[in-house]
Amino acid sequence: MGELLKALVQSNSSDLHLRVGEPPVFRTHGEMKRQATPPVNPEQLELMLLAVMPDRNRTEWKETGDSDFAYEIRGLARFRVNAARDRKGPFAVFRVIPAQVVTVDQLAISKEVQQLCYLTKGLVLVTGPTGSGKSTTLCALIDLINRTRTDHIITIEDPIEFVHENKQCVITQRQVGVHTEGFKRALRAALREDPDIVLVGEMRDLETIAIAIETAETGHLVFGTLHTTTAASTVDRIIDQFPADRQSQIRVMLSESLKGVIAQTLCKRIAGGRVAAREILLTTPAISNLIREGKTFQIPSIIQTSKQLGMLTLNDALLELVEKKEISPDEAYMKSVEKAGLVSSLKARGHKVSFTA
Repeated sequence: MGELLKALVQSNSSDLHLRVGEPPVFRTHGEMKRQATPPVNPEQLELMLLAVMPDRNRTEWKETGDSDFAYEIRGLARFRVNAARDRKGPFAVFRVIPAQVVTVDQLAISKEVQQLCYLTKGLVLVTGPTGSGKSTTLCALIDLINRTRTDHIITIEDPIEFVHENKQCVITQRQVGVHTEGFKRALRAALREDPDIVLVGEMRDLETIAIAIETAETGHLVFGTLHTTTAASTVDRIIDQFPADRQSQIRVMLSESLKGVIAQTLCKRIAGGRVAAREILLTTPAISNLIREGKTFQIPSIIQTSKQLGMLTLNDALLELVEKKEISPDEAYMKSVEKAGLVSSLKARGHKVSFTA
C-alpha cells in the first residue's frame, strides 16, 4: 500500500481507486488511468484496508458497510479515505491531501476574497461539487488568518485534512467521530471554547446550518462548505433547508450574517494540471436586500454589474481563463452552469466554438 500511495503522489494524481478484480486506478488531472499492476482480490483488498484503518473505523466498516478516515505517511502526504462495500466486495478511494499547507498566492485567490479573512464576524461559504478544491481553498484562507491575525481558530472536520501548525494564531482541529460526536455537537461546544474563527467542514443539515448562522451573528467569523454550484443557489439551498414558517426569519438572519460566497469548479488546464474557476459573491446592501426579500434570482445580475467590487460570475471567471489560454473554450462550456450566455461571450471575443448551447 505504501508504494502505491507513493506512486500516486509522485504522479501528481488526486485519487486512488481500489476495487476487486481491477488494477489500481489513479485519477490524474481529472482523468481515470488504470495502472499496469495485477488486479486485487477481495481478501487482498480487505487486508490492505484493515492495515491502514483505525480501530474505531474497523468496527464502523463492519457494522455499516462504509467508513471515512484519514491516513498519513510522514514526509509524503495525508490521505482522506472512504472504504465501503459493493456487490463485488470491498472498495476504497484515497484522496491526496498535500503535506504542505497551500497559500492564497499559490491558488491565485483574489485580494477581495482575502479581505474576507479580516472580518471579525459573519459567514463565508466556499461551495462547489465534490472534488472541486473546497478544502484546499479553505486551507489557504485559514493559513492567511494564521499568518496575519492573533486569534483562536477552531476547525471541525470529517476527517481532518490539512494540518495547521500554530503561527500567529492558536488553532484547535477537531475530527468528527474521533474528537467529537458530530458537527452539530462540536459547533455548540465551540461557542464555549473562546473562539474567534470557526471552520465547519460540512454544513450537512438544518441544525448545523442554523447554529453556524447563529455563531456568525454572535460575533464570530464562520467558514463553511456546501455542495452548491453558484452563489444564488447557495442562498436558496440554505433557506430551503428550513420549514416554510421559519424561512422569512432565516432570510433576515442570512441577509445580515452572510459576507461572501466563493463557488468554484476545477477545470483542466491546456498545459496540464487543473485550475479553479471561482464565482465570487461579496455581500453588499443590494445583495442583502435581495436575500431578505427572497429575490435571489436577481443575484447573478448584481454580481455581473459589481466587477469593480471584486465580484465575478462563474461565466466571467471561465471566460478569463479562456482569454489567458489556461483552459479551452470546450472546457469552459463543460463547466458552465449558464451555457447560452457563455457561448455568446466566447463568440463576441472571437473564440471558435465547436458546440451549441
